[in-house]
Amino acid sequence: MFCIEPAKTNDIPLVEKLLDEAFGLDRFEKTAYRLRDGVEQIWDLAFVVRGEEGLLATLQFWPIVVGEGPDRQEALLLGPIAVCDSCRGKGAGRALMVKGLDKAREMGYQRVILVGDEDYYKKVGFSRSLAEGLEMPGPVDKNRLLAHALVPGGMDGVQGMICKSTDIVK
Repeated sequence: MFCIEPAKTNDIPLVEKLLDEAFGLDRFEKTAYRLRDGVEQIWDLAFVVRGEEGLLATLQFWPIVVGEGPDRQEALLLGPIAVCDSCRGKGAGRALMVKGLDKAREMGYQRVILVGDEDYYKKVGFSRSLAEGLEMPGPVDKNRLLAHALVPGGMDGVQGMICKSTDIVK
């Protein structure tokens, strides 16, 4: 059992430290980070796990858009998600994702996209097949581009380039 709490702005230094430890400083060079740069995370979907040792895990979501013109669709980008070494393999990451995905569904979001290992993320509903029509700017292993429909049909007809929400002129 994990104590999942909403993240607070004063958690940012601890979250960044955990992300540095989990992914290294070169994490900012990854394509997914380009979609987050200059965009505010969705604070209502930011969660942490705390324990006696401090911050143990973190999860964030970011707004993105798929496609262009009248066919574009809003979506969420899940990540980064990180779990401290002492908690890995104990279900903290899955618990965070279930909490975040449930909250996103409650807030009316229909779809979530991420870059990750399908074997891990399929446990909470992500699949490569739902992301077949998606493209990401920059280098990305298409086998790691995954999607999840939060509502029935949430990924139907969703295709095209994934852009950060500020790249689209409304």
